[in-house]
Amino acid sequence: MAAIILLIFAPLLAGVINRAKAFFAGRTGQPLLQVYFDIAKLLRKGVVYSRTTTWVFRAGPIVSLAAVLCAACMIPLGGVRALMSFPGDFILVAYLLGLARFMTVLAALDTGSAFEGMGASREVQFAALTEPALLLALISIGSATGDWSLHEMFAVVNAHAWAAHGAVLAMATVALLAVLLVENSRVPFDDPNTHLELTMIHEVMVLDHSGPDLAFIEFGASVKFAMFAALLSGLIVPVRTGLAWVDASAALAGLFAVAVVAGVIESCMARLRILRVPQMLVAASVLAGVAILVALAQGVAP
Repeated sequence: MAAIILLIFAPLLAGVINRAKAFFAGRTGQPLLQVYFDIAKLLRKGVVYSRTTTWVFRAGPIVSLAAVLCAACMIPLGGVRALMSFPGDFILVAYLLGLARFMTVLAALDTGSAFEGMGASREVQFAALTEPALLLALISIGSATGDWSLHEMFAVVNAHAWAAHGAVLAMATVALLAVLLVENSRVPFDDPNTHLELTMIHEVMVLDHSGPDLAFIEFGASVKFAMFAALLSGLIVPVRTGLAWVDASAALAGLFAVAVVAGVIESCMARLRILRVPQMLVAASVLAGVAILVALAQGVAP
């Protein structure tokens, strides 16, 4: 059920972010369902392939979307059970997201464009610093809860867990927020709407994609944001009643709250200098590492 909710509402979260940014800019903004319309329009268009590309370029969007969808099946939504759950599944989630990124980078390099190669190089550099922060943040939550599957560790994050391990969960929340922003190319780490060639990172890698391929990329990006928003929602909205509809409603409210926060951050902060981005990512990893030490010192929550 959690995976179905994420897939249905993922493009809507992008609309919430755009409307939040429009509010701060004093504009009406695009419709909340605009991303759905854009994906549907791209699916109806044709695809243009350069003669310099190979099957790698064609396989990139499909494999990336498949990897993200598989990872989404292991993400719980608050107290709502994930489609698949087993001890250590968060490691597989990290590897699947890495596979999606790897195929996107390969597709960009396959074009033979130095411009896309620059974006791919920056993407890999930031990913090497982001993945440790993600894993350490999830390990800190597992250390505090005593469970090692995503569903089990988030199922017990309630008011009692916050009372016992508030510092650990707070540090994990900050680290996951930083990971969410950089993994989804959001300000202050990146800007998905930039048109400045020297500052583009993720967007430059998909410039040659069109039609359904671009639709797969856009939908995959929306689902990935929803996945990280679900992890944050599971921490900041500790509602675990045992009633599926109550827990799902609270988790959905958390998803929209995370989207609004992302829109507010993009509206109120400037993009960091590219040399500052690694420093922020290392700080997130250190914060998550400290959370693990504090969790081990405190023991498992009752």
